[in-house]
Amino acid sequence: MPDSLIPEFSPPSLQDKVSEAEWETRVNLAAAFRVAYHFGWNDTIHNHLSARGPDEPEHFVMNPQGLGWHEVTASSLIKSDFNGNDLSESELRLAPAGRNFHGAIMELRPDLKCVMHIHPQSGIVISATKDGLYYIDQGSAMLYGRVSYHDFQGLAQEAEEGPDIVNDLGDNMMMIMWNHGLLTVGRTIGEAFSNMHNLAKACDTQTRLMATGAEIRHLPQEICEHTQDQIRLRRPGNKPSGELEWKMYRRLAESLDPGYRT
Repeated sequence: MPDSLIPEFSPPSLQDKVSEAEWETRVNLAAAFRVAYHFGWNDTIHNHLSARGPDEPEHFVMNPQGLGWHEVTASSLIKSDFNGNDLSESELRLAPAGRNFHGAIMELRPDLKCVMHIHPQSGIVISATKDGLYYIDQGSAMLYGRVSYHDFQGLAQEAEEGPDIVNDLGDNMMMIMWNHGLLTVGRTIGEAFSNMHNLAKACDTQTRLMATGAEIRHLPQEICEHTQDQIRLRRPGNKPSGELEWKMYRRLAESLDPGYRT
């Protein structure tokens, strides 16, 4: 089929067919896809972002097979349950790998509202190094002690890998998946997105520094620990992080293309 004849996928709006809470979750997740694409985190139809239903915690929404992240809209997201059933009336379907992968994490961690998994170039590079993430600047020092690691187990098709990921994640919300990519979670979409932005940025900084061939100055452990103490003082009560930043990202999504809200 000539490119000029390939139709754009434009699903009917679900705004009046789902709860107000679910619609707001869909809009926020669709915004995350658009901004993530803008940042260059994904330029294919692969990888996934997912969000738990606020009023149906046993369900979650995720991007379907076949759509680029720049095409995802609130209505194109597919709802699924933890038993592998697609619940949306749509010609699109979820990729089994993504559904099993994300569903297993959410089922085991009811406190989480969002899971993000990406394969950015710099993230893959750092995941393939022996020592993983370095603590070399203010940005990476803010991640000290907050990043977990998980061994590559082949294509992420099985729900059985979910328990291993959750076990390796522990109390952290950021993970480098060895020889694979990056994973973040959050109690809100904003928190998961902010975590991913910080982790991806740290990986990018490190790959650029490594490319210079210069001897690397690592931050002392005591300085990294002091940085974490400062963060805890700034964020009392263990409230979700990234909420202020997320408002900015929503404005960015609006400026890029308000069509994500359809």
